[in-house]
Amino acid sequence: VQLQASGGGLVQPGGSLRLSCQASGRSFSDYGVSWFRQTPGEERKWVAGISGSGAITYYTDSVRGRFTISRDNTKNTVLLQMNNLKPEDTATYYCAAGRLVVDRPHDYDYWGQGTQVTVSS
Repeated sequence: VQLQASGGGLVQPGGSLRLSCQASGRSFSDYGVSWFRQTPGEERKWVAGISGSGAITYYTDSVRGRFTISRDNTKNTVLLQMNNLKPEDTATYYCAAGRLVVDRPHDYDYWGQGTQVTVSS
């Protein structure tokens, strides 16, 4: 499985962005997918995850109610809709695929390249 993340950019506080993680390869629905984010000098932190079928979603407390993760297995795509963005959401965002949705980066088998999200006025 290869992952390609896109959709980052510069947005004002309170604005919205939608990140996309496009997968190639077979059996995409066998994998849970998560989004992580990372700022310079800090560890990569788990943000949100979705089960292989898309039936179950998970969020870290700081984004619950503002971010929505979804997937379309017919298109091999996972989306992260980010609303009401805050300056503290500024980071490089990565998508990752693994057999389980967990908050530990080393448990994921495949990673996309990062996409930068900057929230600033």
